[in-house]
Amino acid sequence: MEITQEQKMYAEIVQKAWENAEFKNELVNNPIEVIEKLTGKKLNLPEGKRIIVRDQTDESSLYINIPAKPNNDDIELNENQLEMVAGGADTGIIKDVVDFLSSLSLYSPK
Repeated sequence: MEITQEQKMYAEIVQKAWENAEFKNELVNNPIEVIEKLTGKKLNLPEGKRIIVRDQTDESSLYINIPAKPNNDDIELNENQLEMVAGGADTGIIKDVVDFLSSLSLYSPK
């Protein structure tokens, strides 16, 4: 499977935040401006949407993200989600999250 440009950019943002405390602080406080400056592209967020960055690098804490409830009650689970529900969760869920973020098409040319 090929890694998308969005996946590469996400990895670059996370890596830079791990390595540079000032960048991480700016990213948490002003994510859109920081991401646009880093990528050289304008973010194309849907009307009324925002980006929230939480610093979860404190290893003494565990974080739980509660995603928005889907609007469609007939959503089918994919294989990785079914495996997770059945108790066999693995790193596939991380791939699902990255794929989902990539599918949002947040980038548009400047």
